[in-house]
Amino acid sequence: MSLDHPTALIADDEPLLREELTRLLAEAWPALEIVAQARNGREAVEMFEALQPDICFLDVHMPGVSGVEAARQIGRRAHLVFVTAFDQYALKAFEHGVLDYLVKPVEPARLADTVSRLQERLGAALPAQATEALLQQLAQHLQQRGTRPSDGPLRWIRASVGPSLRLIPVDEIDFLRSDEKYTLIAWRGDGGQPAEALIRTPLKELLVQLDASQFAQVHRSVVVNLKAVSHVTRGLNETADIHLKGRREVLPVSRSYLHLFKQM
Repeated sequence: MSLDHPTALIADDEPLLREELTRLLAEAWPALEIVAQARNGREAVEMFEALQPDICFLDVHMPGVSGVEAARQIGRRAHLVFVTAFDQYALKAFEHGVLDYLVKPVEPARLADTVSRLQERLGAALPAQATEALLQQLAQHLQQRGTRPSDGPLRWIRASVGPSLRLIPVDEIDFLRSDEKYTLIAWRGDGGQPAEALIRTPLKELLVQLDASQFAQVHRSVVVNLKAVSHVTRGLNETADIHLKGRREVLPVSRSYLHLFKQM
C-alpha cells in the first residue's frame, strides 16, 4: 500500500454511476487511482484478488453477489466504502464508524468527508471482529429483505442529460409524460428552474414505483406530482386542465381521472 499513490476499485451494476463516482473522486482526491471498475460483486472480488487495491467502493445492491457479500470475501485486506440508495437500516449500521458509506446520489460534500476519513485510515488496520460482525449482520439483513434496495416508493430517477448523468430526486419532479418509446421527466433543476430529460423506462413501470399519495395518473400518458399543482380548470365533455406552479405547461385530465379533482 502506498500512502502517496493509493488505489481503488469501484463496483456498481450501473455504468453511468461508476463513471460519475470516478469523476467525483478525481475531483475530490486527485492522487487516488481507480484501477478497476466491476459490474457486480463477483467481478469485484476477482478484480480485487488480481489488483489488490487499497480501497473498494461497493454498491450494496448488485445482481448475483451483493456488495456486502463481496466485502465479506475481501475482508480486512482493503478499506471498504458502501454505496447505497435507500436502506436506512444499513445507514444506521455504518454509523458505528468501522465502515464508511455514501448515499446515492453522491454529493461532493459528503464524498469529501469520506475521502478525509479514508486518508486518515490508510495504513491503519481495521478492527477484525467489529468489521466481520457488521458485515455478517448486513448480509443477513439483505437476505431477509431480498435484492430490492427498498420496499418503499421510488426516491430518485437516473437520467442522462447531455454527457452527464443526473440523479433526479422524485420529490422535485413536477410531472412525467409518455413520449413514444421514452418517458419525459419534468423537474426543478438548479435554482428551481424547470428542466426536462428523457429516459427509456416506460411510464407504466415508473407509476407503480411512485408514492400513490403524491403522484397521480391524470391521463393515459401523464402522471403529475400533486404537490406541483397550482389549480385545475374544467373543460368541455368532462375534461379538465392542470396548471402547475412556476411552469407554463398545461396538462390534460381525461374523463377517466376527473374524479381525482372533484374537491379542487
